[in-house]
This record gives sequence, structure tokens and C-alpha cells, in this order.
Amino acid sequence: MNYSKENNTKEYFISEFHKHFDGTPRIFRAPARINLIGGHTDYNEGFVLPVLLERYTTVAIAPRDDNELHIWSENMNELLTFSMDNLKPRGIWSDYIVGVVKELIEENFLFSGANVCIMSEIPIGGGLSSSAAVEVAIANGILSLVGDSMDKCDIARVCQRAENKFVGMQSGIMDQFVIIHGKEKHALFLDCRSLEFEHIPLLTNNIRIVVCNTKIKHELAASAYNERKAECQEGVRLFKGICPGINALRDVSLRRLTELKNTLPEVIRKRCYHVVSENERVIKSVKALKQNQYAVLGQLINESHDSLRDNYEVSCHELNTMVDIARSLPGVLGSRLTGGGFGGCTVNLVESEHVDNFIREISSRYEEKTGLQPEIYISEPVGGAYELV
Repeated sequence: MNYSKENNTKEYFISEFHKHFDGTPRIFRAPARINLIGGHTDYNEGFVLPVLLERYTTVAIAPRDDNELHIWSENMNELLTFSMDNLKPRGIWSDYIVGVVKELIEENFLFSGANVCIMSEIPIGGGLSSSAAVEVAIANGILSLVGDSMDKCDIARVCQRAENKFVGMQSGIMDQFVIIHGKEKHALFLDCRSLEFEHIPLLTNNIRIVVCNTKIKHELAASAYNERKAECQEGVRLFKGICPGINALRDVSLRRLTELKNTLPEVIRKRCYHVVSENERVIKSVKALKQNQYAVLGQLINESHDSLRDNYEVSCHELNTMVDIARSLPGVLGSRLTGGGFGGCTVNLVESEHVDNFIREISSRYEEKTGLQPEIYISEPVGGAYELV
């Protein structure tokens, strides 16, 4: 679902809501997330450098008075109903919405029910954080129903807890945080431990960020994601026995890891090496951006993918094929997978004058090699979640 500019209006989304519900809704939108660099560092209390893409999840929401939650998904073509007194996971798409509602209720934001219409142009399973977008949009919508507000950082934490506890995905806070705090034409440099952040300007006239959707998502993605987090936690446990004071891989330097690598099981060593080296790459990337050294940033992006492929082992044939093709094309400074891995999208740093050729070539060559027709997204980085008024 890709809404035209003409349809990105409050009136359009209200009319879509009225196909299913009565009442006057408020409209909340949240964009897709692209992570330039910083793969799998957020849940290790490390550093990330995401931006926001001009593709949105839109939530139209109006109150009910019967203590029920009714959710219509335009993408799933499905209506689900819930009693507010019995909000339990169903193992399906609605868990991301219901989990946020439950967390807000536990935070004493009480209301008597809602009608919710969800419309999204963010590809599900594409690694662009469609889940966090709907979480943030529904959180803002529920807060509007109760006539209250919440600190932006607290909203991000509520949405993360919903995903961790209700959905069972042990993700970090990056996605929700940037979707709330992102700024137009900027990347967001985030310390996932302190939640201190800095907006870093992007020169989007000379360099474009092009996202390529492989159109595939392997089923092992969710379980492997949680497995990787457990492996990192095991690495921390082993480090603690040698170096007291280490509470996360964020606290391990590359020098210390190199010194102690022979004390770690091979798989744990590889996982730790990726996270520790990735944190260093993020810091170097921020420095490169501030100095307009986009070739340096591109090389760091390439190194990131290689480590995600070889050390963290979260890539797949389709992602590697897409990255290899991209790196062979003129004007491409860097290419890597973005998101959790095992399918989804790549993010590519492309010189503006080569973008048209890049899109043509990568589309045809990827389809020739895989039989899959990719989707290409390109836009200047946008700002964070907002209410459409």
C-alpha cells in the first residue's frame, strides 16, 4: 500500500476509518526506520545511527464506551476484537498493538475502549521496523484518548517493553526511539545505554540513501534474533568472570576482546567481535559524517555488512546477492543489510548522479539472479511520528 501525496490527508484517512467504524477519529502517523550502521548493537547497550524513511504506518483511532478494543487492519483485511479485561497474545500481527495498550494500562492510562484502523505502506518483514512504527502510532493514539501525555523517552520504553514482553521479540530500543525523535534530513546518533542522542546532518543533495527490498523474509528471523541476544549475554557472563565491571558488550574494548579471544567459545567470540567492532564503526561513521567524508562512511557500511554476514551470521543468500550487485555498480559508496537480517532490505549509499542507473541495474540483475523483483525506496530522511491535523 503506497499512498499518493493527494491521499496523505486527514480527510482521506478519516474516510477509510468510516468504512469500518463510526465516530470522529484522530490520525497518527509513524515512519519507517533505516539503520545506516549499528546492527544488533542496541540491545547490547551500544551505539546506532538510524534515519527515517518517507513510508508510514497510519493509525486512525476513536473512543468506544463498552470496554472493547476493535482493530481493523487494511493490510491484513481483517477485523479483530478484544476485551480490555482480557488482553492476551495471539501470536499474530495484533500483538504489537495490543501489547502497547496493555503496557499503557499497566502505567495507569485507563480508557473505555477504542476503534482502531491501521493502514501501512511499510513492508512487513522488510527490516524497516513496521512493528515499531505501529507501536509508536498506537501509543500516541491511546494517549490522545485519555487526554494525557508522556515523555518521548518513556513512550519508546513502553513500546519496547510491549515488543519484549507481549510479542516475545527481545529487541532493543533503537527503532521506537528514532521513530519518535528523528529529524528531517538528519541521522540520529544514539547511545542506547544513556539514551543521549545527537542529530547529524546529511548531505542529501550529493548523496542519496537508497533502500532495496529483497522481497524475502526467512522464517528463522525471530528465533535467531533472540538466540543472538542470548549469545551476547553469554559473552558478557564470561567476560564478567575475567573483567569485573563489564555489564554489557558496550563495556568491552576491541583491544580487550583481542587479548581474551582464546578464552571464548568460537561462536560467542564471533558474536562479541561483531558487536564490539560495530560500536567502533558507528563512532567512526559519525565522525565521517561530520567531516562530509562519505567515502569513509561507505567503507564502514561495507565492513558492517561483512561482519554481520561472517561474524554475526544474520545475512542470507538474497541479502548477500543484493549487496554484491550494489557494490559492483558505479557511484555506490557502501551497501549493507539493514534490520534484523535473514531477509528484508539493504541500505545503499549512492552518489546522486548515479541513482537512476543504480535503480535500473540492481533491479534487473537481482531479478536475473534470484527470480525476485525487488522494491526500491528512495526519499530524503523525514522527521519522527506526528499527528495529522
